[in-house]
Amino acid sequence: MFNKENKLEKFKDAETIIGPSIKVKGNFQGKGDIVIEGMIEGSVKTAASLYVGNEAKVVANIEAGDASIHGQIHGNIKSDGYLAIGENAKIFGDIQYKDISIEKGAVINGQLVFNENTKTSNKKEKLENVEEERED
Repeated sequence: MFNKENKLEKFKDAETIIGPSIKVKGNFQGKGDIVIEGMIEGSVKTAASLYVGNEAKVVANIEAGDASIHGQIHGNIKSDGYLAIGENAKIFGDIQYKDISIEKGAVINGQLVFNENTKTSNKKEKLENVEEERED
């Protein structure tokens, strides 16, 4: 999904790419990878990976599996997987995460909330419930 520089490994495999000169308003929902280098206003939701570039400006609530944020976000972020926040990121909104890394220099004006109710955690809970039933 992401390489060591937290960049999407395969831009060509991204389902949606919003380039640096693009400004759009709308709600994006899908199951594929999304790359945002431009400006977007609305909402963004994907079950896969999201990459927000250094110059990107997003005024939207975001839901993604894995996400790498390097630009400016005005809205809440929910990540069910790994959330990487880069040194140039400026986030004005609350963040729900499963796994997170924040580089020095990032600005976050909002609450950070650990989200244990992700798909991974639900699988763990189901496994624990099955183990408890076996003991009975």
